[in-house]
Amino acid sequence: MNHNFHTGPTDNPHRFLNVFLRGSYAAPHRHTTPPKAESFLVLEGRMAALLFDDEGNVSARHVLGPREGAWGVDLGPGAWHTVAALSEVAVCYEVKPGPWDPAADKEFAPWAPREGDAKAAAYLDRLIEGL
Repeated sequence: MNHNFHTGPTDNPHRFLNVFLRGSYAAPHRHTTPPKAESFLVLEGRMAALLFDDEGNVSARHVLGPREGAWGVDLGPGAWHTVAALSEVAVCYEVKPGPWDPAADKEFAPWAPREGDAKAAAYLDRLIEGL
């Protein structure tokens, strides 16, 4: 669930609150058309931001939250990534460039399950194991 502070899809930048529940899965993706950076600032709870190389190997894990020593992370343009709640509920403030075109916003990783896939929960569990 999210709450937009920007007024519409053509605004630049986009600014919004995202609420994540433990177990919610966002398929790894990147923003390449055009390349866009994203910033995540965790306001409540704990989250993981994971980055991947082109083969799907985790290249960086960031544990974020008010008590984690790192409140947020800035992800470079075109980076493969996903985020996941590590607490029951996590709230983050996200900023990324607009405009938003749902047809071109995300390129989903070919090596990861898509949202709704029966394999998604086990994949997410492996990604955040030990965090």
